[in-house]
Amino acid sequence: MARRCQITGKGTRKSFKVSHSNVKTKRTLKANVHKKRIYLEDEKRYITLNISTRALRTLQKKGLRSMLKDQRL
Repeated sequence: MARRCQITGKGTRKSFKVSHSNVKTKRTLKANVHKKRIYLEDEKRYITLNISTRALRTLQKKGLRSMLKDQRL
């Protein structure tokens, strides 16, 4: 599964791990992405999305239709 949110576009980022002696080592920060089945009431069917946890919380608050309207896909 690719670590990319299908709604927000969040993915892996690169950063540095910094030790106590200030030595910087490259590392990757992976997005917290889960595969979820979401029910669409308008179409009366389920869709499966790879969605980040932050987007899932926003989805529960606003709803899928208004969230997709706000995003540029």
